[in-house]
Amino acid sequence: MNLIRRLMSGVVLALAINIGSAYANTDNHDVYADDDSVLESYNRAMFSFNNYFNHYVFMPTAQAYRDITTPFVRKRVSNIFDNLQEPVSSGNYLLQAEPKGALISLSRFVINSTLGLLGMFDVAEGWGLSQKTIGFDDTFAKWCIPDGPYIVLPLLGPSTPRSAISMGLNFVFDPVYWGTVNDANIHDKATYSLAIAYGVVVMEQNMDLLKDLERSSVDYYAAMKATYMQNRKNKGCFKNDSSANDYDFDFGIEE
Repeated sequence: MNLIRRLMSGVVLALAINIGSAYANTDNHDVYADDDSVLESYNRAMFSFNNYFNHYVFMPTAQAYRDITTPFVRKRVSNIFDNLQEPVSSGNYLLQAEPKGALISLSRFVINSTLGLLGMFDVAEGWGLSQKTIGFDDTFAKWCIPDGPYIVLPLLGPSTPRSAISMGLNFVFDPVYWGTVNDANIHDKATYSLAIAYGVVVMEQNMDLLKDLERSSVDYYAAMKATYMQNRKNKGCFKNDSSANDYDFDFGIEE
């Protein structure tokens, strides 16, 4: 029941974004993406807090993780987290009416979770089943749900309302979450520990880029926002995206 309530809350919030933006130009679902005039003071304050936390807690932890591991070990850990995203990708391919993509993602999860030793090794890739990860954010974009304004979340960083809701749904549908949801003794420990570990892995992979961006930016907040929103422009809705069905899901063929 807890899982159902969380899912329904996410759906209701997503619909609220859509309804609240109904008067916007429907040909541009990112119409509010650059309008943070009301939120900018909050965003800059939260960005400063996050940046302080990153410099004094998150980055040192990620650096320690880098120092005590080898590239081979870090790749195995990264592969495990990538594998855990496959069920979410499979479900979202179905929501986007792409059954072949769903089958590929599900097949990858089964193969790599078994023959690939819990996902440490990408056996499926060698069999021609290439990974193409998607989440609820991609699905909501395809459904033409507006992005909403740019907002900086505590600790999580750059986001939009649609992205934040999608992040929550991705978390709920993670196999570790629903696999432990009926065991209160390990549920929170497993899910939150895994989330923290994933954050460290992602930070280790991106901290050099973040440091370079900060060093080269006159306004680090503005540079981060511009980079984040530019990347989100690749997400288009069905009616505006003529390439929505361009991906070839034939085994062994990658776009």
